[in-house]
Amino acid sequence: MQRVFSKLRLARYVRAARGNAVVAGRLYWWNVEASAALYGSLHCVELALRNALHRQLSLAYGRDDWWAVAPLNPNGQRLVAKAKTKCERRGLVPAPADDVVAELSFGFWASLVSGGSRYDRLFWVPTVHKAFPHYSGRRDALYDGLWSLVLLRNRIMHHEPVHHRDLAADHAKIYRMLGYLDPELAKEALGMDRFPAVLAGKRDALSGRRPSRF
Repeated sequence: MQRVFSKLRLARYVRAARGNAVVAGRLYWWNVEASAALYGSLHCVELALRNALHRQLSLAYGRDDWWAVAPLNPNGQRLVAKAKTKCERRGLVPAPADDVVAELSFGFWASLVSGGSRYDRLFWVPTVHKAFPHYSGRRDALYDGLWSLVLLRNRIMHHEPVHHRDLAADHAKIYRMLGYLDPELAKEALGMDRFPAVLAGKRDALSGRRPSRF
């Protein structure tokens, strides 16, 4: 494993396993298994968020390419330009709105709920709150929840350790955020979710009583 995945990468797991190389290897594979098990629910919340926001902003600005006239900050404009460039490199000229939406990152969509660059007044108050019909709390609390999922998603997609996190709380937060967007989808997704079983089986995986699966 050290030869294939690098000694530096494995060292973090060896430290977590208090120097036990066998347990470190099991922890590594369990981390992969847990990351894979979280992928489906993160997939749901990311797509539900971007489609809900895109729908509301398209209605508000009267056009599918709402970003062309919306008061995005410089970073938002940069991300849109980058998404359009990716589309154009695939021969999509001009870049269709739906393709641009698909290229924009989870972080971009979550940022529209932030208070920075006066987004709270420019987006949240008139429009963005409508994307969360089942939420009645503070915007900043919602943003903090979404942004923590962006960070979790990025760790998983970049193959980083997540085993040290409070993954039960992360998992609950995913479904809380998803429920604010679409409770029916949250219920359906939870019925297919194997993460609770993976989390419950962590001790057995580390002890060698069961192999990790992904």
